[in-house]
Amino acid sequence: MEYRDKQTESEVVSMLTQISVAIIAIAFAILVFFLIKTLKAATNSLDKVTQTLQEVQKTIDELSYEVKQTIRNTNDITVDVQHKMKQIDPVIDTVKNLGEALSEVTYAVKQVSSGVVSRYRQTKVEKKKHELRQSTVPITAQDRTFQSYDAVYNEPKASNPGQWLNYVDVAVGLWSKFRRQKAR
Repeated sequence: MEYRDKQTESEVVSMLTQISVAIIAIAFAILVFFLIKTLKAATNSLDKVTQTLQEVQKTIDELSYEVKQTIRNTNDITVDVQHKMKQIDPVIDTVKNLGEALSEVTYAVKQVSSGVVSRYRQTKVEKKKHELRQSTVPITAQDRTFQSYDAVYNEPKASNPGQWLNYVDVAVGLWSKFRRQKAR
C-alpha cells in the first residue's frame, strides 16, 4: 500500500503540476491577448498622431509661404512709403516756412496796426481838445488874438494819406531785418 500511496501521490502531484501548467498557459494566453489588443490600440493612436503631425507640418509650410509673401509685401509698402515721404518732405518744409512767414507778417501787421490805432486815438483826443478850445468864446480882444495865433501855428497838421505808405515801408523794413536775424 505504501507503494500505491506513493504512486497516487505522484500521480496527484503530476496532475497538479499539469493543471498548474495549463492554468499558467491559459493565463499567459489571456495576458498575451490583452497585450496584443493594447499594442494595437497604441499603434492606432501613434498612427493618428503621425497623421496629425503631417497635417500640421503641411499647414505650417503653407502658412510659412503666406507669411513670407506678406512680409515681402510689407517691405515693398514700407519702401514705397519711405520714398513718398522723401518726396513730401520739401512740401512739408515749405508749409512750415510759409507758416513762420505768415506768423511774422501777422506780428508786423499787428505792431503797425497798434501804432496806427494809438496815433488815431491821440489825434482824436487832440481834436477834442481843439474843439473845447474853440467852443470857449474869447472874452477879450487879446484872448481872440491868442486863439487865432494858436489856430494857425499850433494846430496839428491834417493827416497825410502818404503817411500810410511810410508806415508800411517801416513795417516791411522791420520784418525783413527780423527775418534776416532769425535766419542767422
